[in-house]
Amino acid sequence: MVMSSTEVRSLSTNPLKSSQPLGAAYAFLGVEGGIPLLHGSQGCTAFALVLFVRHFKETIPIQTTAMNEISTVLGGSDHLEEAIVNIRTRANPKLIGVCTTALVETRGEDFAADIASIVDRRADALGDCRVVLAGTPDFRGSIEEGWSAAVTAMIEAGTQPTARRDPERLVILAPSHFTVGDIEVVRQTAELFGFTPVVLPDISGSLDGTVPDRWIPSAYGGTAVADIETLGAACHCVAVGEHMRRPAEVLNRKTGLAFTLLPTLTGLAAADRFVALLARLSGRPVPASIRRRRSQLQDAMLDGHFHFGGRKVAIAAEPDLLYQMASFFAEMGAETSVAIASTPDSAILEAVPAEVIVGDLGDLEQRATGADLLVSHAHGRQASERLDIPLFRVGFPIFDRLGAQHRRSALYEGTRDLIFEVANTLIAADHHHPTPESLDPLRNRETLHDSRPSPEPRRH
Repeated sequence: MVMSSTEVRSLSTNPLKSSQPLGAAYAFLGVEGGIPLLHGSQGCTAFALVLFVRHFKETIPIQTTAMNEISTVLGGSDHLEEAIVNIRTRANPKLIGVCTTALVETRGEDFAADIASIVDRRADALGDCRVVLAGTPDFRGSIEEGWSAAVTAMIEAGTQPTARRDPERLVILAPSHFTVGDIEVVRQTAELFGFTPVVLPDISGSLDGTVPDRWIPSAYGGTAVADIETLGAACHCVAVGEHMRRPAEVLNRKTGLAFTLLPTLTGLAAADRFVALLARLSGRPVPASIRRRRSQLQDAMLDGHFHFGGRKVAIAAEPDLLYQMASFFAEMGAETSVAIASTPDSAILEAVPAEVIVGDLGDLEQRATGADLLVSHAHGRQASERLDIPLFRVGFPIFDRLGAQHRRSALYEGTRDLIFEVANTLIAADHHHPTPESLDPLRNRETLHDSRPSPEPRRH
């Protein structure tokens, strides 16, 4: 295991991480009929909204309590109540996810008591709309922690204890770096084993580019609130990523549902573990279609390893995504020469096959000299341009390329696609194109240095 260290710097020259409230809002967008409500100033919400719109190119239903100077000093419970009731009246959501920000967290308000009072006093106005609180101050954590906090809050507030078990129902707690494409391929794989998977959060319904036939002011797809309430009736829970450990543990404590934590689903070995788990839980053999996809991945690894072997890669990402990408490159024969994590608190950093530094994209730029590839989100493009090193975009946000939400990196077909994408990026950036002459020095005999003594001149 490789220990991580934190850089001590007086400023962040190019931030790597996004805030916890953004991560929590992201998770609430994966619930059908959900609306995230950021409890803080209007500017905090506007910044998150801009990133979401640029990444997904979609209408994003995020609301704010719009705290001002007076409410910041005197308390924001009135703003919170007004926002919750207005959202319920105008948008009729099924769930309102309240995400706290540093502005109100620093003041130390009792948000749980405020929301309980609001729900009790305004029960007639709220009806069956659930109000869920996720404590997500900006001054610590990042997207992964915010995402985890929101999922944990939904389970704590909504999931009901039960002793019933449905052998065909499977809970999948998806990580924050899963795309729409990743969720779809994981769901389809589980269905091939006869399962009816419940994915939480499920952005594949709400942020997949579907254009509804009418205006819907809330998330119009995703995990149903009723499914969240009955998560404990499944036969097993699969949590992907270390930041999903806490939601899985809370679900286990409330319902007794056993869980398996898989650190990643990218790579041949990781996909094998997931498929073997499904086969064991279902009691069914692995379908021929999945075996075929595995064979395709093996062929892709064989084709691609020529372009990965010996390459040096510099990665800057959230902890679980950093582990996923570094493990993927190690499996393909490349070296992670630089590994920058956004936050220091994840246990997965100990398993990253490289020395990890907690820092920002400024640290990436300083340390990546000599690397063959940079791996980060779209904000890494400046470092890529200055260093003249290609950038492979992963994570959130990716706003300068189309289709980021449909890219896949999970299981056999996702890893296969990832191999091709990365290899093609390296091929396109390779300034040295090998020729038969450069590969075979015997073709250019004039450059050979013959160590044999020169023959003596013939005498006549």
